[in-house]
Amino acid sequence: MAMNSPATNAAPGLERELGVWQATALNVANMVGIGPFITIPAFLATMQGPQALVAWIAAAVLVLCDGLVWSELGAALPGSGGSYHFLREIYGRTRWGRLLPFLFIWQFLISGALEMASGYIGALGYLEYAFPQLTTLASSSPGGTRWFAVVAVVLVTLLLCQRIQNIGWMSIVMCAGTVVTVLAVIVAGLLNFNPSLLTFPPNAFAPTPAFANGLGAAMLIAIYDYLGYYNVCHLGDEVQHPERTIPRAVMGSVIFVALVYLTMNISIIGVVPWEEAMRSQNIAADFMERLYGRPWAVAFTGLILWTALACMFSITLGYSRIPYAAARNGDFFRIFAFMPTHGQYPLVSLVSLGMLTAAFCFLDLQSVISAAVCVRIGVQFIGQIVGLHLVHRHRPDIRLPFRMWFYPLPSLIALCGWLFVLATADRLALGLSLGVILTGTIAFAVWNQWATPRPV
Repeated sequence: MAMNSPATNAAPGLERELGVWQATALNVANMVGIGPFITIPAFLATMQGPQALVAWIAAAVLVLCDGLVWSELGAALPGSGGSYHFLREIYGRTRWGRLLPFLFIWQFLISGALEMASGYIGALGYLEYAFPQLTTLASSSPGGTRWFAVVAVVLVTLLLCQRIQNIGWMSIVMCAGTVVTVLAVIVAGLLNFNPSLLTFPPNAFAPTPAFANGLGAAMLIAIYDYLGYYNVCHLGDEVQHPERTIPRAVMGSVIFVALVYLTMNISIIGVVPWEEAMRSQNIAADFMERLYGRPWAVAFTGLILWTALACMFSITLGYSRIPYAAARNGDFFRIFAFMPTHGQYPLVSLVSLGMLTAAFCFLDLQSVISAAVCVRIGVQFIGQIVGLHLVHRHRPDIRLPFRMWFYPLPSLIALCGWLFVLATADRLALGLSLGVILTGTIAFAVWNQWATPRPV
């Protein structure tokens, strides 16, 4: 089977413009984003207290281990599409060997759009906090303020309709705003930290089934906040020296964001009692209002909304390359491979993701978050872990310029972590995950009747 080495040229139409700083900035902007500012209340509620911070640490260990899987595959098989590209190269391109790549694309269209929609929905809460009159103005319209989220989707899509070199530097600017927002919360919290608020309820750490279920639910939310540590892998054709850049961007962003998240969570619940934080609709705004009053809190929501924009910008950029890569290789509808000659960006892929995201903006936030994580675990995360072991054992033709530390221990830890999260997920999210796999398999069987396998 043919295999492109990390030194191969970029795919037709794409240019290698992303260095370590730009790649890391895209990952950080994706990971931090709006996530922590909309999930902290639900996160604390899953375990009814600050003991939920254990889940932040457990989730950090999980994504660190999984990040090593992404790093090894990204360095060995750099290419547009990330998981799609990995699964396609590993499992082969015979008719049924293409099942996993096809299933990944199928679930991605759902999980990717759900993940992006969650960011836009969460940002609306802060927009409504700053401008409460918007709720009244939009009350007469079906969908209410959710239409503002749809407008934001359109704006982000338009921003991404340009060359990658412009986007790379734009990502650094947006990431800088994200870092400023998070640091403002951390500094304000540490300066006003009240250790007496970090009290645990009775039997907080008792090893009961309720504790295990709560831990799994809290880890699912934490994983949602960490999502994006692999974003640079979706842009492998546009990364300079991917054998070095991809592992550094993945692991560097995970370590940085894990430390930032833990510090930020402690800072917030050291100011806002966790009993109140669990019921908050806009935890960062309530945090600032408690410290400095509503005018400063309203001003701070501007930074929150900037952070949301940066996150959505980064995610949409990376995810738009996946259907494009599949279509370019003949594994998806050819129209998704279309690129305008004047801009060299995947126009149809961008627009399609934007339309799906806009539609999901009218769903319930908590359901969107749970489904966005669970839908991708079986095919994407577990499929890659198994695939990496197949590469080590049966694919000597694939050169591995980066190898995970203490192989295979990190990959096995990641596998156990993903299975635990699935086992403790709510039935709706788990049912949707199974439904996506089932319908995807049926769709592949239909596709398999007429799709001609591409030569290897």
